[in-house]
Amino acid sequence: MLEAEFWVAVAFIIFVAGLGYLGVHKQLVRSIDERRNRIKAELEEAARLKAEAQALLAQYQRKLEEAEREAQAIVESAKSEAERLAAEAEAKMEDFVARRGKMAESKIAQAEAQALADVRAAATDAAAAAAETILTRTVKGKVADALIAKGIAELKEKLN
Repeated sequence: MLEAEFWVAVAFIIFVAGLGYLGVHKQLVRSIDERRNRIKAELEEAARLKAEAQALLAQYQRKLEEAEREAQAIVESAKSEAERLAAEAEAKMEDFVARRGKMAESKIAQAEAQALADVRAAATDAAAAAAETILTRTVKGKVADALIAKGIAELKEKLN
């Protein structure tokens, strides 16, 4: 049995020596080195892609924050514009109400003046009619003719 083990050992040594002679160990090392370099390149590419992704993420987060600030500014601007328009509308409404009030007061004053003038004219007509009636009943003859002539003369003076 010792012989079989001996020949297995000799065959193994010859096999390893043959592999060494053919340079299999160099090819094996080169293959391992190539695989290591490929893995290293993939890791570097992954790190580069990760850095790019983080840069893009940061850029989009800045854009998002900027868009939120801009939206907030637009909302605030719209609120202030709405408040300004509301105040302007309220001022115009107050001005409109004040003008309408003044117009109504002016119309009332005109109506009062017209009514007063109408009442005075009616009173004057009534007084003239009453005076005429009284004078025609009480005054007759030459005195009446003289009063009528005098009244006509005064009327002509007032009309001219």
